[in-house]
Amino acid sequence: MSSKNEPYIDSASDIQKKQAGDDPSATKPDEFEQQDEASESTLAMGSASELESLGEEDIAGVKLQEAQAQIEELTQQYLLARAEAENIRKRADVEIGNIRKFALENFVRELLSVKDSLDLARSIDLKSSTDDLGVVAKVVEGLELTVKQLESVFDRFEIREVSPALGDRLDPEFHQAMTIEETTDVEPSHICKVIQKGYLLHTRLLRPAMVVVAKAPEDS
Repeated sequence: MSSKNEPYIDSASDIQKKQAGDDPSATKPDEFEQQDEASESTLAMGSASELESLGEEDIAGVKLQEAQAQIEELTQQYLLARAEAENIRKRADVEIGNIRKFALENFVRELLSVKDSLDLARSIDLKSSTDDLGVVAKVVEGLELTVKQLESVFDRFEIREVSPALGDRLDPEFHQAMTIEETTDVEPSHICKVIQKGYLLHTRLLRPAMVVVAKAPEDS
């Protein structure tokens, strides 16, 4: 029998029970491993959270720099596009001005030959040649040629006469009634006299024909 003061020594069966896990007071080796793994996991999670927090700040900074760079690039593109649009507008204004200024260039060039013919006819001294029928005939011939030249220019630029015949019905779209004349030779509201011819440019009326319109005479 052992003494009360002697330390208690596990018997062989107690050691086997502890190793087998029957003793509830005994700490198992697997529990130590699980506690260590839990501690390591907790530390790892804390470190990952800190790293993740730092990573988000860095990413935000990078994104901010990229956004600023993109804004700067878009601003430059806007300024370039605005400058180009302004240059296009200025060139268009110059071209429109030139078109308005020189639109009649070809027409005026064609009229120069007509002006030359008129100058030539005007240079003839008719006072000293009133008895010379040959000179008068040449002047008349020159005027006829000048008129033909002018008509040729009109044809080339599609300028057409509005020359109503006597007895035509008044057309307000192409004719302008200057006065009314009582007559029985022409039906009422019809043209009895042409004062001045009108002209069309393509299909646009340049000037209406000025005419006198007939009216039935009042009973005396």
